[in-house]
Amino acid sequence: MQKRVEIYDTTLRDGAQQVGISLTVKDKLTICGLLDDLGVAYIEGGWPGANPKENEFFARAATELDLTTAQLVAFGATRKAGVKVQDDPQVQRLLAAGTETVCLVGKTWDYHVEHALRTSLDEAIAMIGDTVAFFRDEGRQVFFDAEHFFDGYRSDPDFALAALQVALDAGAARLVMCDTNGGFLPHDVEAIVGQVTDQISDGTFGCHFHNDSGLAIGNSLTAVRGGVFQVQGCINGYGERTGNADLCSLIPNLSLKMGIETVPPDRVERLTSISQHIAGIVNLTLDPGLPYVGASAFTHKAGLHTSAIARRPDAYEHVNPSEIGNSTDVVISELAGRSTVLAKAEAAGFTLTADEAREVLDRVKQREHSGYLYEAASGSFELLAREIAGWTQTFFDLESYRVFVENRRGEVVAEATVKVIVDGDRIVTTREGDGPVAAMDGALKAALRSAYPHIDRIKLTDYRVRDLDSSEGTSARVRVLTEHSNGAATWGSVGVHTNIIDASWTAVSDGLVVGLLKAGGEDSGA
Repeated sequence: MQKRVEIYDTTLRDGAQQVGISLTVKDKLTICGLLDDLGVAYIEGGWPGANPKENEFFARAATELDLTTAQLVAFGATRKAGVKVQDDPQVQRLLAAGTETVCLVGKTWDYHVEHALRTSLDEAIAMIGDTVAFFRDEGRQVFFDAEHFFDGYRSDPDFALAALQVALDAGAARLVMCDTNGGFLPHDVEAIVGQVTDQISDGTFGCHFHNDSGLAIGNSLTAVRGGVFQVQGCINGYGERTGNADLCSLIPNLSLKMGIETVPPDRVERLTSISQHIAGIVNLTLDPGLPYVGASAFTHKAGLHTSAIARRPDAYEHVNPSEIGNSTDVVISELAGRSTVLAKAEAAGFTLTADEAREVLDRVKQREHSGYLYEAASGSFELLAREIAGWTQTFFDLESYRVFVENRRGEVVAEATVKVIVDGDRIVTTREGDGPVAAMDGALKAALRSAYPHIDRIKLTDYRVRDLDSSEGTSARVRVLTEHSNGAATWGSVGVHTNIIDASWTAVSDGLVVGLLKAGGEDSGA
């Protein structure tokens, strides 16, 4: 098996076809920089001429991008049926993009040639050969994306092979076998890749798998084992329908599990941060259960697992998470064991006795039975554990709070008033917000600002509500989960009550207290 494979990223084209993703030119340029930092070999920038945004991107890329590892690729199609290649406007726009490498997509499934292109198989072969030769004559490196190749090979292997052969004869540097419908299984991929590489032994092959059967990663690994040199995919598995092969799993599977170099070895550890950064740019929440790079990829909950993790971190982890820039974590729930509680306390900077740890576990089980959820509220768990160890919160004493909402000529505004005692002084503050939670958060922060100026660095970043007793109507308990961040760390807090305002107050105020502890506002020892 080869020692290295080429990573070809198509996030900016294929990935951008996912519902909910719309990238600006600035977004695309930023993502290019991140992919170059990761160390992929090629970045497919898009389809020149498809829309004004694509044209602007390639124009700006020529002057604004300074890629050191990756090479930018422009994507387009073979000439149209019955049109001379030099007269095809799409071909000319692709040429004008000015990239050293172009990737051409062509039909290799007889069904598509007959019903989509509505031309003959001979003309389809000529379209491929003419267009590849045209760009080679222009001094460009050419990759040929054999669209629907696996379906085409199963339907008419002679035509599918002829399409690859004519591309190779015309000068294509890569012959990329695409499972465009995403329906093939690994054993079919293994058989077809083996037959094709045997019959076209002088070609350099690539693969491009969609994930419609949930097998894009497995099929890509199978293709590599069959001799494929270039692997195409998208960061976080983005793409049309169910997505494309996820490079965030492919890269570590190939490099860490199969010993095949994909990106420079010292850059694999950048994978998690780049995955998260790109998720932020496309404005889609990263699935915490995503393999390797997800927030929960190395997070342990069951007591048996966490007990073993405390002794030997590799006991329940298939790789060292630091190798891809992730980290081990344990969460607290009714399933947790004493070792988990002790480890969480130590990580937070204080210690618990064995008896205190048992009491913490008992309290967690009791509260989770009533609706609390500590696995999503590390901040509230920390406060609970500290209190059992004898700690008392002294940042402020709450006298009272109130919240009301009014409609001001069609504009709904919430107002919160907070009365607290800080260092012996009674402070009353009132703030408005778009909703009750924002108003409460703003009012409490305003009351504490003079004593703790750094409180402004603590931001409320998420707020979620769940009805725990839907059958009880208006008397149902609700669970409120909030998330706060200080820019360097993120933590959750939880509140449960039949009154949503009270549950929200508990979660919001706990979140701010944890933030003050992290800032060293007072002695954080138990």
